[in-house]
Amino acid sequence: MDVRYPSIEMLAERAKRRMPGFAYDYLTGGCFSDINLARNTKEIRDIQLRPYYLRKFNGASQQTTLFGKTYDAPFGIAPVGLQGLMWPKSCEILAEAAKQHNIPFCLSTVGTASIETISEITEGDFWFQLYHPKANELRDKLLERAAQAGCKTLVLLADTPTFAYRPKEIRNGLSIPPQMTLANLLQIATHPRWAIEQLFAGSPEFKTMKPYIPNGLNMQHLGLFMNKTFSGRLTEDKIKAVRDQWKGNLVIKGIVNPEDAELAIRLGADGLIVSNHGGRQLDCGESTIKPLTELAKKYSDRVTLMMDGGIRSGADIASSLASGAKFTFLGRAPMFGACAMGAKGGNQALEILKRQIQQVMEQVGCEKIEDFPQHLIDQSSK
Repeated sequence: MDVRYPSIEMLAERAKRRMPGFAYDYLTGGCFSDINLARNTKEIRDIQLRPYYLRKFNGASQQTTLFGKTYDAPFGIAPVGLQGLMWPKSCEILAEAAKQHNIPFCLSTVGTASIETISEITEGDFWFQLYHPKANELRDKLLERAAQAGCKTLVLLADTPTFAYRPKEIRNGLSIPPQMTLANLLQIATHPRWAIEQLFAGSPEFKTMKPYIPNGLNMQHLGLFMNKTFSGRLTEDKIKAVRDQWKGNLVIKGIVNPEDAELAIRLGADGLIVSNHGGRQLDCGESTIKPLTELAKKYSDRVTLMMDGGIRSGADIASSLASGAKFTFLGRAPMFGACAMGAKGGNQALEILKRQIQQVMEQVGCEKIEDFPQHLIDQSSK
């Protein structure tokens, strides 16, 4: 680990210096006034853990079994769209880091590496998040490609029924349709390392979607095409159709209430990810930790319950696990590593998180990941 940047916060500071402002805003921003973005992390950090210092302690293991596979840590890399815009080849960098650290990497439909490229990097050991297309024919093609590439776990996205209103992205010309403003060009000129890396990597593209995008579209028409292709709300019928076709694990992401959880379980979901899309969709919504705590009381023995959103450190991961998550995912934290340190940044971020989790486990006397709830201090009575 590079001792100059021993925390995710320090990686974020370095990333901000190396990235054009529009790219940094895209990575860090929420929607509207960023209220739920801040609430996500704040309320995770309201969680408190109880240490036991005089108990017998045989050491701590982070190994976690999920859908029959054992991982070396209780977290994975969440799907992030347009990674290559934030730092060139960051999608591939993080997939490689995930493979080396034996944790899951989840590729977004709108990521900047293709299903096949990520399959090659991870040797088929990856997850795929599906933005449900409007056309069933396109859905079937994407599912077939994911299965042929070796993907065993499909994540079906539920929390983006509409495109979010994100003021920073609108100002920066990164709304749909996107545009490159003079201000953006000046930002690129003042960040030569990003510009050089981007030159060698090539312009970021939706690589998984590339076979279905008509040739010769300019940026405006590409934006309109993507908008039209992915408009629409996830429904019971859509979930049924995916469940019938997909033979691997099916995870529904974006579940935050019991009604949706009941329906997802009834339709055959193997796992649920409690998520609010990183605070990027609903500013007046709950943080992720609040619904997780409630859903865990009712569904932890019926379905694999996971969480993402607002997690920025090993302590945040520990608090989420203590609150009922069986596993966690992080999007921004690994991206800060890639943006701060390029090819070495994925390993740096994952190593930081693993070391922090290990320290928390050793400090509170938690030997196994599943024992974290025993250390939760109940705040409801205070």
